[in-house]
Amino acid sequence: MNTIELENVYAGYGKSEILHGVDLEVPAGKITTLIGSNGSGKSTLLRAVLGLVPLSGGDIRLEGASVRGMSRAELARRAAYLPQGKNVPDISAGRMVLHGRFPYLEYPRRYGPRDYAVAEEAMGQMGIGDLAGRPMAQLSGGMRQKVYIAMALAQQAPVIIMDEPTTYLDMGQQLRFGKMVRELAQEGKTILMVLHDILLALKLSDRIAALEEGKIAGCGAPEEILGAGVVERLYGVRVGTLETDRGIQYYYDMG
Repeated sequence: MNTIELENVYAGYGKSEILHGVDLEVPAGKITTLIGSNGSGKSTLLRAVLGLVPLSGGDIRLEGASVRGMSRAELARRAAYLPQGKNVPDISAGRMVLHGRFPYLEYPRRYGPRDYAVAEEAMGQMGIGDLAGRPMAQLSGGMRQKVYIAMALAQQAPVIIMDEPTTYLDMGQQLRFGKMVRELAQEGKTILMVLHDILLALKLSDRIAALEEGKIAGCGAPEEILGAGVVERLYGVRVGTLETDRGIQYYYDMG
């Protein structure tokens, strides 16, 4: 079953159409990464899946149900979203993570014991349990990013959508992030994300979809994308592969 299906999708902002007839299937329990140059439509595609950008044509389905007409709460219960640009609110890290529980709250919108337990577990999973009482404004960019990821985990949605989630993460944190994403997929979560780091995308992803001027320029396993020359065409760089005892490693071929 494909958790996310885009069928002949046209979408954009006002009179500016960004996506032009996009067809894409995102399989359940896998990591699918969108790549492409700036302005190719990657973030717009993510936002269209979440109902944040209106469709002018086609349809998008989450777990078989069309996003057209879905309420915000229902969409949030199906897909958690980690956007690229985020304001830093004047609240504690623990309170920020609790916001992931908002789609489950009923009137009078008060958090219950389960909400606090889920938020605490998500912070523990990200290794930031000791930051619960710290104001967001006092945290480094990397620590704030971990809080936002924990908030997405606390949402307990089957789909996690992330736009440039490794921003502000140093190399060690990126490696730990990659391990966490792999574990989430193994647990059954469906991951759809945008990455600008091509080597990281190739290493992490089960499938890669390349966008070019609002259209799918290629989609498949990392080795298929490389073999088709999609990366070289889009970015003007060649990527080599090396077989190691830890699997295939990717590198920029400067020769």
